[in-house]
Amino acid sequence: MPTSPITRVCVFCGAAHGARPEYTMAAFALGRAIAGRGMTLVYGGGRAGLMGAVADAALAAGGKAIGVITTLLKDRELGHTGLTELTIVETMHERKQRMADLADAFIALPGGLGTLDEVFEILAWAQLGIHSKPVGLLNVAGYYDPLMTFLDQADKEKFLRLNHRTQVIFESDPEAMLGRVAPKA
Repeated sequence: MPTSPITRVCVFCGAAHGARPEYTMAAFALGRAIAGRGMTLVYGGGRAGLMGAVADAALAAGGKAIGVITTLLKDRELGHTGLTELTIVETMHERKQRMADLADAFIALPGGLGTLDEVFEILAWAQLGIHSKPVGLLNVAGYYDPLMTFLDQADKEKFLRLNHRTQVIFESDPEAMLGRVAPKA
């Protein structure tokens, strides 16, 4: 349970829409829900795929969206131009660190290697005690079922020092996820 109010939620997600329309629908719903609770979205600063969808939805619902993007990705014209704030950094590590510094909680929508990299770094930091911020996996259409199976196996084989079944919030509905990541006082 968070000890201070959750005002900024970092969302990790793909720069693609993925194979299922449910992924994009969940990104829109999550962005609207974050804005609806008066929280600020923090994310990777992109305009494509689920990244663009979650930011567009938060902004359309009257919320704020802070993006953090690398120069390389911005130069490829992948940066969102309508954000409340866009921070440009040089490296992917700086990007992840800046998003973590800005966030009070983390939620992962479906995504690929970049999303998994972000999620695993945040989970590793939690395991090491670097942060105690809530971490959630939005399990849209069972997307993260195999990841939880892997974490169960890693735990069974004594490679985890965090209880992923209690420290990782696992929900399939964006509103339910926010209710658990940032319960109302």
